Amino acid sequence: MTDEMKLLSPLEKAGHSFANRVVMAPMSRRRSRQGIPGPMVARYYGQRAGAGLIIAENSAVAANGVGYLDAPGIYNDVQLAAWKKVVDEVHQQGGKIFVQLVHTGRIGHPLNQGGEQLVAPSALKAEEKIRVPGDLHLPMAQPEVLSTAEAEALVQAHVQAAVNAIAIGFDGVEIHGAHGFLPEQFLHPLTNQRTDRYGGSIANRSRFLLEIMEGVVAAIGKERTGIRLSPFAVLNGLPVYEEEEATHMYIIDALQQLDILYVHLSDQSGGGSAPITADYLKAVRERFHNLVILAGGQTAASGETLLQAGLVDMIAFGRPFIANPDLVDRFRHNIPLTVPDAATFYQGEERGYTDYPTAAAAAV
Repeated sequence: MTDEMKLLSPLEKAGHSFANRVVMAPMSRRRSRQGIPGPMVARYYGQRAGAGLIIAENSAVAANGVGYLDAPGIYNDVQLAAWKKVVDEVHQQGGKIFVQLVHTGRIGHPLNQGGEQLVAPSALKAEEKIRVPGDLHLPMAQPEVLSTAEAEALVQAHVQAAVNAIAIGFDGVEIHGAHGFLPEQFLHPLTNQRTDRYGGSIANRSRFLLEIMEGVVAAIGKERTGIRLSPFAVLNGLPVYEEEEATHMYIIDALQQLDILYVHLSDQSGGGSAPITADYLKAVRERFHNLVILAGGQTAASGETLLQAGLVDMIAFGRPFIANPDLVDRFRHNIPLTVPDAATFYQGEERGYTDYPTAAAAAV
């Protein structure tokens, strides 16, 4: 691999300078006790600042949207002070960092969010178990149905979290509209059985997500705003549905009108979902004219092929970044990748988190 690779070439867009087209995908690593990112989180992201863009892990916009044990939040002053240290470390290392904003909706448990009850568009429980304090795995709770006013308040919680993120130095935010969390629970006809303005038609089911996007753009600027979508992904109890592609194309058209910085597509075919095809990427390209990022099972070679074909602008890597903090250098010098330890993906301390060596350190 050489610097002639498009993957390793710089990119300028909307006032942003990306050193390369390698994105560190947002990955929930669950090392933030009481929702507060500690010093090891700063080390972890700082080690990976060679990415053209880091998208920090999904961070809850409200206490009732944390979902997972030891996932971070970005809604109170203690969390913000902690995140600022992470941002400062990445910037000191020459990196660029956005943060992914999330509300998990019906996915979670009150024990993971300070006793706060789960909320959702409709009263449909997720039939899965989740890890809670004491290393127990309990069934997810029955969610309470959001009133129209409560849904509007959670739109504003996303907007406020975006304002918070920019205030402490994040370069931008990514709204998590994927993977079966609250915005997608509004999109999906299974989990959205509402009769108010947030339910029914494609336009109504898309309203919650698009109101978030409109509010964030107005608050922090379109050039600092991205979104993650996962068409066809079967995650967190949401099956494929008949209007799925039409729904996502409706959203893409609206995002083009908003002129946001990027659309980040998450391909979950490695887990058995239908893939995001080249034809789908072409359809997105025809509708959306800013940056398109693709994540999911990519290698340097496959990513390069997509970039050369003009189907995407950047390639996001998840698991390769876990065990290879110097992933960009490894691509540049064709150095074999270390395989991560799956047992430490979602729990643990420094082990399996900040202790993976660079290729240079391993060679000493």
